[in-house]
Amino acid sequence: MRKFFMISFLLLSVALLQAADIKIPAFSLKDVNNKTRHYKDLKGDKLTIIDFWATWCKPCIRAIPKLSAIYSEYRERGVTVLGISVDSPRNAAKVKPFVKIHKMNYPVLKDPEGELSTRLNVTAYPTLFIVNSKNKIVYTHYGFRSGDEKILKKEIERLLGAQNE
Repeated sequence: MRKFFMISFLLLSVALLQAADIKIPAFSLKDVNNKTRHYKDLKGDKLTIIDFWATWCKPCIRAIPKLSAIYSEYRERGVTVLGISVDSPRNAAKVKPFVKIHKMNYPVLKDPEGELSTRLNVTAYPTLFIVNSKNKIVYTHYGFRSGDEKILKKEIERLLGAQNE
């Protein structure tokens, strides 16, 4: 019964996000070297994949190598991946070594106070948004299981194809 309510909640959240025509606001956060980075300077020319994750999140950890591979495969086609750590200030020091150990080859920003994740109503981890060149969220994915990378790649291909039409 608990799983039913969780699945129902996630599906409703997806429907609300997509129906709301939500755009990513202009934002800036610190990277793992504590340098302020601006979204407008990091986003992809065509698509930006924004992944909200945490060092303590097992599905997030499983997703990272798949997102690194997606970034390597699609960055030449105007797609970028942007990781946003939601680790609390207490765990913030763990983020930089985590990024290095897990060989995250895409930009990683820190949202320790949860300001951006709250603005975007992120309540589960990982939560991944695909954002178009006009900053509109065009796809949302919650959680990560083996095989989800195929779903993401199919969606990326679909969205890239739609832009070329």
